[in-house]
Amino acid sequence: MSGGVSERWSIARRLTLFLAAMVAILALVSWYMVTSFAREAAGRTQDNILAASATSIAETLRSEGGEIRLELPYSAFSMLGALSEDRVFYRVAVGDEVLTGYGDLEGPEATSGEARFATLPYRDVTVRAVSLQRIIQRDGAAVPVTVTLAQTRDGVQTIAAGLSRQAAVLSGMVFVLAVGIAAFAVRASLRPLNTMAQHLATRGPSDLRPLRRQGPPELMPLVRALNRLMERLGGSLRRSEDFIAEAAHRVRTPLAVVRAQAEIALHSVEEESQKQTLRRVIRAVDESSRSASQLLDHAMVSFRADDLTRERLDLPALVGDVAEALRPTAQMKDIDIALDMAPAHAEGDEILIQNALRNVLDNAIKYSPAETVVTLSVRNGGGEAQVMVRDQGPGFGQASATQLTERFRRGDQVEGVVGSGLGLTIADEVLRAHGGRLDLTSNEEGAGACVSLILPAA
Repeated sequence: MSGGVSERWSIARRLTLFLAAMVAILALVSWYMVTSFAREAAGRTQDNILAASATSIAETLRSEGGEIRLELPYSAFSMLGALSEDRVFYRVAVGDEVLTGYGDLEGPEATSGEARFATLPYRDVTVRAVSLQRIIQRDGAAVPVTVTLAQTRDGVQTIAAGLSRQAAVLSGMVFVLAVGIAAFAVRASLRPLNTMAQHLATRGPSDLRPLRRQGPPELMPLVRALNRLMERLGGSLRRSEDFIAEAAHRVRTPLAVVRAQAEIALHSVEEESQKQTLRRVIRAVDESSRSASQLLDHAMVSFRADDLTRERLDLPALVGDVAEALRPTAQMKDIDIALDMAPAHAEGDEILIQNALRNVLDNAIKYSPAETVVTLSVRNGGGEAQVMVRDQGPGFGQASATQLTERFRRGDQVEGVVGSGLGLTIADEVLRAHGGRLDLTSNEEGAGACVSLILPAA
């Protein structure tokens, strides 16, 4: 099972099994028909030989001196022996008088000029018997003479069984060949569907272009339905992106106004209790603003990471822009941002990489004590471009890098500091989307942390 869809009863398997069942039925029917025809043909052959032998015997009958004489022809019995090694019984009788042969042999009732056949038991075996009658003139009178000839059926049954086995082998071979052809035909018929599935599987998560591939008429309703679905999904994604951008503006602006008003009120009140209340309001607004901002950033990263806009980026220039944007925040804590740049380039989405770097630098400023330095370094080597952010804060403590990049997970050195636990998560997801990685290390004795943003060099 994959993705909640069972492949146990796939279309290919169903069609192959259905066709195999049909072929098996046809093979059984053909085997039965061939076996029946073989038995009938062997029986007719035995009847023809019996009739020919009986006729040969009857033709040797003659009348001499008022007596009916018979000379059994060797050829009559040699014909029967040519068919098989079965036992042969015969009886020649004039009325109730037996001229020669087995007196207890009874055959079918005979009429003049016509051979009559019957299958009957004789001496604990089953025999096929033929009787025919010939009129002999004796002393001017017509005397009917009956010739009865019988043969056991072992040879006929052996021949029929042999033909039946050959038919079974032939039917088995036809079955195997037909199943192979059916399986090939099913796979060939479903190949356009598999090709379409492979084409869709190679697309990125945000590639919602309509399918343009031509296929059998039976697949076109599915193609049209998929195209309509992708069109609706594309519209939904566009509306979601617009909503995120609008929500970011709608949320951040009122919170900024509330904070500004609270700051003004804090400087105008005299009572300490009111000041404490306003400080708590400002702290709550800061926490809400930061959480909302990072949640929106994370949503934006999730959308854009599936469809990156790649361009060649000058990392020192990008790092300088981010540093200048956050320098006023750092100056409020008397924190200096130092730059140590070396030429380096990477290929990627400028907005996402700026977002990742801004979150990392904002964390460094937030957790650093006042009157310290946060250093931004850019290095290039070994096919990688690296941006390092070092601070002099408490470090990451005992938490591992995997734990720190989980959503809403914070280290054990953040007591009393406003945060949402999304900054490193955002940076990690951005770097992984670009084929890079995020390295987290604490300086010795917990005096600061170093976050490295590593990207493939361009």
